[in-house]
Parts: sequence; structure tokens; C-alpha cells
Amino acid sequence: MNLSIHFRNGTVKALTQRLEEAYRWGNARLVRRITALLDLAQNRPVATIAQRLCISETSIYRWLRAFLLDGYASLAYRRPPGRPAKLTKVQKTRLRKLITAGPEKAGYPTGCWSRLLIQNLIERECGVLYDDHYVCELLRHWGFSFQKARFVSDHLDEAARADWMRHTWPKILAQARRRGALVLFEDEASFAQWGSLGYTWAPVGQQPVVKTTGKRKGYKVFGAIDYFTGRFFYHGSAERFTTATYQAYLLTILAQTDQPIVLIHDGAKYHTSKDLQRFVAQQPRLTVFQLPSYSPDYNPIEFLWKNLKRRATHNRYFPEFEILIASVADALVYYAHHADEVKQLMGAYCSDKLTARSTSPKR
Repeated sequence: MNLSIHFRNGTVKALTQRLEEAYRWGNARLVRRITALLDLAQNRPVATIAQRLCISETSIYRWLRAFLLDGYASLAYRRPPGRPAKLTKVQKTRLRKLITAGPEKAGYPTGCWSRLLIQNLIERECGVLYDDHYVCELLRHWGFSFQKARFVSDHLDEAARADWMRHTWPKILAQARRRGALVLFEDEASFAQWGSLGYTWAPVGQQPVVKTTGKRKGYKVFGAIDYFTGRFFYHGSAERFTTATYQAYLLTILAQTDQPIVLIHDGAKYHTSKDLQRFVAQQPRLTVFQLPSYSPDYNPIEFLWKNLKRRATHNRYFPEFEILIASVADALVYYAHHADEVKQLMGAYCSDKLTARSTSPKR
């Protein structure tokens, strides 16, 4: 018996998209099923379709009937039954919450999880002892990954950080736009003559080595990047970072533009000294804001320093201090001429919600 089936263009398009997804997933059963439906839509004989796909004609009729009755829901295959899970849904949800909260909240004297610790947690909370290797698979299935921890100061004030992002930053941005001001994120970096190390390829078991003089002499750089344009202001010197050298650097920025400047920096001593406060008070175009304490991740120029070190000093040998200065200078010039790359470092400050909040009119 030959069938004459007509699907709307939208249905054919949707089935074609699902067929492409089935190919990406490697789901052969679903590929055959959707292919059969599309062949029917092209009025190909059922016998021809069955022979081409190596399936029975009965299967094709069954698939068509299911699609006509249940639509796209008929294309979802249920997983075959297997061994019953040892953990209930409630137990899994509770374990995920405990793991997310961290081992200290669960009563362990450490800041990070290990697979053996989580194995113990599952046995303690649910009475189920999993193989420690399976624990890793279980964690990946629950959305966890094995990552390197990072330090965070115990003085970090999450409330102050949240207030900065939700209230202070939108006000700064709105004020700067009204005044036509630059918004400069400022920070300093030191580039040591002994260089810096980065990841590289090497034969297994042979750790790569990089020569170094071991000299502790460093090249100091002040830097500031504009939120709106990505413009990069910098000044390098072998002198220490002090209030005096910081003031001199700010004067060079003021000399390079006639726009008002909103300066955002951290709480370093030479940023907050009385001399610096007096200096700022004497500069009518300069407004200063301080980032929340212990929040380097809120200063986009920190990411520029990482990129700059990767470009200038990673895995490099500097037998002479002048060679280091030249390498850093080349990298500084590069970013000064690639404002688009600098703008990409703004991260969280470019979120749509923050931008909308800073531009919306007050009621």
C-alpha cells in the first residue's frame, strides 16, 4: 500500500533540524526514524524506504502513526531500564547542595574537596559506598569539574563587593557619561629580570627549563585603561612605586587629554596617602574612587598585566636589564595600539544589566 503524506514546510524544516541534531549526537535510531518520516513527506514508497533503511514496513507505519498522534514528542526514545540507582533524587539533591557549600560546612577541616572526601560524605550521609573512581564520574554528571583552587583573603567583604557592582559602579558610569569623562581603571605591575614561566609543550617526563639570571631587579609600570575606548595610558620606570611617582604618572595622563577623568584604583598606600589626597583635591578634572578591598578581579587592568607578561616575559631569558625593558616596552606599545583587545578585558563591567541600570532615567 502506498501512502500520500504532506507535511507543511515548517514541519519539514523542524524535522530536518532534528535530523542534524541526531547526527551530531550519534543517535542512529533517531536518524532512521526521522529519515523515514522525511522520505514519506517526499512520497517515496514505504517498501523502498524500508529497504533503504534496513527496517520493516511495520516500523515505518508505527513511527508515522506515533508522529501524527504525539508530534515531536514521539521522537524521544526512553532510556532502557537498568540497575536501580543507589541514591534517590532527594539524596542526590542534598549531596549536590552539601558539595557546593564546601567541605568546611559539611564538618571537614579543609577548604577543598577530594574524591576520597566526597566518597566519605556519600557514605556518611546516605550509607552508600561508591568506588572512588566512580565518584569522579558521578561528580562530572552532577555538573562539577576538577579545578585548581585559588586563595581569597579572609578580609574580603562580599557585601561591599556586591554594593560596588549594584550601586556604586552604575552611578560612576552614569556620571561619567553625563560629563563626557574617561573612566580609567588603574594599577601597577612589576616585571622581574628573572622572567616568568608559562605552559609549553615538551616530551612526557622531560620538564622544560628556561635560563634565568636570578637577578631580582624589576621594571615598574603604571597603567590605566579607559572603559569606553580601551585607550591605554602607561609609564615605565625602574623606580619604586611611591606617592611621588604615582602623582607624576597622573600628571602625564592629565597632560594627554582635556577630558574629565574618573580614576578607579585599589587601596595601595600610595593611592590613599594624605599627599595623594591633597594632590587630587587640586585637580578639578580628576575624580577618584577606590575599589572594594581585596578585589583585584574587579580591576580589568589585572587581566591586561597577565596578557602583557605572557607576551613580554613568559619563558624568556633576560641576561641584561635593558633587554627586559625593551621587551616590556614592545608589549606596552602593542596594547596601546590595539584598544579593541583592551576593551575585551572589561568583563563583568560590560554586562547588559549593569549598562541598562546606568543609563535608565530616574523616576
